[in-house]
Amino acid sequence: MEEILFLLNTSRRPVALQQKSTPEDSEIVSKLDDIEAKLTDMLKKLEQFQLKNADNVFNTVMTYMPQDFRGTLIRQQRERSERNKQAEVDSLVSAGGSIHDRYALLWKQQMERRVQLAQLGSATGVYKTLVRYLVGVPQVLLDFIRQINDDNGPMEEQRERYGPTLYTLTKLVLAIRLYLHVSLARYEQRKIEKDDIAVLQQAVTIYTEEFVKFTEFIGEVFVNAPFFISAEDAVAPDARKSDEYKETTIPAGKTHEVILSVEAVNSYIAWDFSLQQGALNMDIGFHVEYISHSGEKTLILPYRRYEADQGNFCTVSAGSYKLVWDNSYSSFFKKSLRYKVDAVPPVVEPAVPAMEP
Repeated sequence: MEEILFLLNTSRRPVALQQKSTPEDSEIVSKLDDIEAKLTDMLKKLEQFQLKNADNVFNTVMTYMPQDFRGTLIRQQRERSERNKQAEVDSLVSAGGSIHDRYALLWKQQMERRVQLAQLGSATGVYKTLVRYLVGVPQVLLDFIRQINDDNGPMEEQRERYGPTLYTLTKLVLAIRLYLHVSLARYEQRKIEKDDIAVLQQAVTIYTEEFVKFTEFIGEVFVNAPFFISAEDAVAPDARKSDEYKETTIPAGKTHEVILSVEAVNSYIAWDFSLQQGALNMDIGFHVEYISHSGEKTLILPYRRYEADQGNFCTVSAGSYKLVWDNSYSSFFKKSLRYKVDAVPPVVEPAVPAMEP
C-alpha cells in the first residue's frame, strides 16, 4: 500500500496529470485521487490494528504481573524500548531512507521484540533482574511467552491457518501496484483508458473492503484465542498479589524511615504504599532523600501528602536513599501504613559478543 501511495503522490505523477492538460487527464486525476484516499484510509486502519493487537498481547501478559512497582517497571521498560524504536525509524526516514529500508528496519525491530518476549519468559537478558522480583507469575505463562514465536508455536499455527487468505489479498495489491507502475511510467505515450481505470478502481475497492473484513476477523480470532487468557479468566488472583507488604503504625508527631542502599547507578528506587482508612480519610507526608557516602543529603522527591502512592525513579548516583513517611504534622491521629519498597539493580541490555571476522 505504501509503495502504491508513493506512486500516486502528486509530485511523482506524469506532467500531463499534474497539469491536467485535458478533460480526460482531469478525469483520470480524480479517479487516482479516489484510489489514493481509499488506500491511505486502509493503511491507517492497518496500523491501528497492529498497535491494538500488540497492546492486547502485552496487556494480557501484564494481568499476571504483580500490580505494584515491579509490573510498572516492566511496562516502563517496554515503553522506553518502543520510543527508541520509533526514534530509530524517524531518523531513517529523515535521512532519506526508502520504503524498503524502513520496512527492513521494522522487520529487524519486530525480531528484537520476539527476542525480548522470549527473554521475559525465560528471565534472561533485559528481564533477568526484573523477573527475579516477580512473585506469583505462573510458569505456564512464562513458558507461553517464551514459546509464542517458536517455529511450531502458537503464532506459526495461526499463520498456517489464516495466512492463505491474506496472501490472496497480497497478490491482488501487488497486481494493482504493477499496473499503476507501468501505466504511469508510459502515460505520455499511452494514456490510461476509461475502462482500465474503472477496473482499477473496482480492484482497489475489493481489496480495501476484503482487507477490512480480514483484519476484523483475525482480530476476533486473537481476542478469543485460547492461549490469550488473562489472570482473571484463569482464576489466578494470586498472580497479582504479593505477600511482601509490610505494615507499621506511625504515631502522631512521628515519622517512619526506610533506607535503601544502592551500589550502582541506573538502579531503581521503587515504592508502593497506602494508608488503612477508618471513618476519616487520612493522608501522610512522603519524600525521598539521597545520602552520599560523605553524609551529604539531597532532596530527590519533594515532600507531599498522599493517601496512597506508587512510583519509582532511576538513580544517578550510588549511595543511600532514605524514604520518609512523615506524620509530624498530626497532633492526634496515628497512621496505619502498608508499604513495600525496594532497590532494583540496573536493568540493562546484555552485551552482544563481537562476531569473529
